Amino acid sequence: MATSIIRYLGELRTSCMHMQSGTEILTDAPTDNHGKGEAFSPTDLVATSLGSCMISIMAIKSKDLDIELKGSTAEVIKIMQAEPRKIARIEVILNMAVATSDKNKIILERSAMTCPVFLSLHPDIEKVITFNWK
Repeated sequence: MATSIIRYLGELRTSCMHMQSGTEILTDAPTDNHGKGEAFSPTDLVATSLGSCMISIMAIKSKDLDIELKGSTAEVIKIMQAEPRKIARIEVILNMAVATSDKNKIILERSAMTCPVFLSLHPDIEKVITFNWK
């Protein structure tokens, strides 16, 4: 079974349907590449996936440590390269809404750095990760 089905809607917009849940995400080409920029671009989704994956992996590990990460956030900054057009750098700033021991911080930070998206991104993409703890 397909993970998703993407339908081109015209005007550089797609509808991406997640088959298991029925959730839909729209994408637009960015304004600097002939699009409207009214939704995530495909490269925005790549960068956003990194932040989402990192915080999700930390939340999974936090259950073993009896820590609740609810309210924590990940701020993502994507920087594009012009030639060839591709993602050059992704910055993820993880703002953790919990106070915990230095040992737990190290465990959670290391788990974040093993998230599947981080490990799947091309090594040429610079990844700058910052952890801000309460």
